[in-house]
Amino acid sequence: MKLLDTLHRWTGGLIGLLLALLGLTGTILLHKDAWIGLPRAADAQRTDLDSVTRATEAIMALPEAPQGIIFARESFGLHQARFGEGAGLYADQSGHVVARWANQWERPELWIFDFHHHLFAGDSGEWVIGIAGLAGLFFVISGVILWWRTRKTFQFRFWPKRMSRPAILMHHRDLGIVAAPLLLLSVVTGTMMIFRPFAMAVVAPFGSTGEAADAMATPDYDSGPLAANPDYAAMLAEARRRFPDAEFRILSLPRGAGDPISLRMRQPAEWLPNGRTTLWFDAATGELLGARDALAMPSAAQAFNKAYPLHAGKVGGLPYRLLMTLSGIALTLLGSFAVWTFWFRRPKPARRETKAALVSA
Repeated sequence: MKLLDTLHRWTGGLIGLLLALLGLTGTILLHKDAWIGLPRAADAQRTDLDSVTRATEAIMALPEAPQGIIFARESFGLHQARFGEGAGLYADQSGHVVARWANQWERPELWIFDFHHHLFAGDSGEWVIGIAGLAGLFFVISGVILWWRTRKTFQFRFWPKRMSRPAILMHHRDLGIVAAPLLLLSVVTGTMMIFRPFAMAVVAPFGSTGEAADAMATPDYDSGPLAANPDYAAMLAEARRRFPDAEFRILSLPRGAGDPISLRMRQPAEWLPNGRTTLWFDAATGELLGARDALAMPSAAQAFNKAYPLHAGKVGGLPYRLLMTLSGIALTLLGSFAVWTFWFRRPKPARRETKAALVSA
């Protein structure tokens, strides 16, 4: 038990600040649709084919040559177009531009998202966050085990009674046990999105992980070069014909030679906010190359698709989002206080008697 206590303290001391920052930025992102505050952001979502088609054609005809569109959603009434080097714009659902930016630093929701998901370091940052997630998982489990010894002294406080080391440690212990279920949910779902082997281990009870991996893999379609004027109206119409109840979520142009145009949709039963129902079109001719029905995917794959909405508070409405807000605040407090007590409020070493001095005296 002493070894576990030592490992728990060192884990908190070494990764506590990172976990605190992830908890803080995650909490902010939970409510980003409410604080972006741009004109027309509160407009009701239009899902009819004609409105989406007109907006798509207007945005994709812009001289900046967008790489894709994230369509308006129920909680945010603007389309987002993406360009290279982090540039982009928001347009209303008629296709009129309401805001532009040359890089992500001009939009707080973008750079906060980049930090929370990549630590401003791309794939390398994702690995760091994934390792921190695994350490956080150990942090939660070991904390519960260590709390059990002192359970009879439990006294819940949202804030330490005093800013002394003993009071902060008691607060850390008791806040941690209260928040443990939500923290476990946040850490597990967040790590699932980064480390696929970990995710497959989590969803294994729901079905074959091999079938899940195959179902989630991007098909290797051979597409012609992007046409000068792709027929987006025909593509959107075909997608609506295939999935009449689904809403349009993300249109993406080819990233490399031979890649198709992809269109993601969300069916009503899907939890994932951008859906996993996907269609691929030949970039040269607009011909449908293939389609994937997210609701027909294996059970393990569908379980994996629920990780992000559970992590980001995209299901359950405001009540669940508030629960995840409490989880984020708790992680911020636990991580920051763990670092404070470990590095700046460590107990002073006891004074040792110097026998040699006594003898010489």
